[in-house]
Amino acid sequence: MNRVVVASVAVAALVGMGVLGWFEVRQAREFRRLLAVGDAALGHDQRSIAIEAYSGAIVLRPDSMLGWLKRGDTYRRTGENTSAVRDLQKAMALDAAAPRPIELLGDVYAAVGRHARAAELYSRFVTLDDRAPRVLYKLALAYVRDGHSAAALDPLRRALALDPGMAEAHYLLGVVERDSRRPVRAIESLSRAVALNPAFAAAREDLAALDWSAGRRRDGLEQLEALAALEPDRPERLTALAIANARSGRYDSAFVTMRRATDRYPDNLAVYLTVARIWLDFAEDGTDRVAVQRAADALRIASTRDSGSAELQLLRGRAQLLANDVAAAERSLQAATTSVPVEPAAFQYLATAAERLGHREVARTSRARYAALTD
Repeated sequence: MNRVVVASVAVAALVGMGVLGWFEVRQAREFRRLLAVGDAALGHDQRSIAIEAYSGAIVLRPDSMLGWLKRGDTYRRTGENTSAVRDLQKAMALDAAAPRPIELLGDVYAAVGRHARAAELYSRFVTLDDRAPRVLYKLALAYVRDGHSAAALDPLRRALALDPGMAEAHYLLGVVERDSRRPVRAIESLSRAVALNPAFAAAREDLAALDWSAGRRRDGLEQLEALAALEPDRPERLTALAIANARSGRYDSAFVTMRRATDRYPDNLAVYLTVARIWLDFAEDGTDRVAVQRAADALRIASTRDSGSAELQLLRGRAQLLANDVAAAERSLQAATTSVPVEPAAFQYLATAAERLGHREVARTSRARYAALTD
């Protein structure tokens, strides 16, 4: 009888183990299926479906890092940062040696502007895997955005040693070198970024500014011309190119550029203000009456779109001064100095108009204000 009982218990135990094993296999299979469903949904940008699938996987295997990681990353992509932080921290707790949750949690903190915390996490990632140029770049960017540009140099150089073709890393290195007052190195890094990615507008813009400040005007103009070609829908690219040509004394090129701008953007206020500015600069160089008239024409068009900004009043005052309408010029320039933002040159021109009218106190005060603003 005892043998029968023992045998029955043994059989029952074997059956129970078989059922349990079958259940675990089925559960593991369902876990993998839900992860695959979530991945497929995410591939079609169906994020709510992905979150639902990953949530189901977590219910089945709450001790698996993968479900928390995938759902946390999905929350990150949808901008649900609180939920993303919760899930990614759980994933980190389940597998402290896994670098991916650390990186993604750093991305969440970077997205919400907590750059110091992001830098801490990226640094932790790098201690686990120092061969990831992508994360080294993110670490450098977090340092820069947190106001510690000097700390960004080492991770940037390490990132570029691993991947010399990272245009964004060359660009960031150029920005750091520029902010550290090393313009030659900055120009080298920005030039490399542009060579790697000719459509990198931000790099070209910063490079143009550095070229200009270094006296490399031809190189600066080349960058501005490239920007105007790259971004034809931005009128400020054409106005910047025209102003740069005018400052280089290349007025013919400036006028051609502004003709393109007025043809392309006939209703843009900034375009007509720039046209007036360039014609006035040309007129002051040679007291050209035709130039003064063309500036006045541009200002008339601009005034239909401008209620009386400081820039409009300044340009109008300059045109009136060149046309010998000094009293009107003084009124316009006084208006320019009382509007915000004030351009320092307005005080300089106001002083000239006041002197010609014998208003010595106004002239003296205006020159003092100009000197204070441009010191």
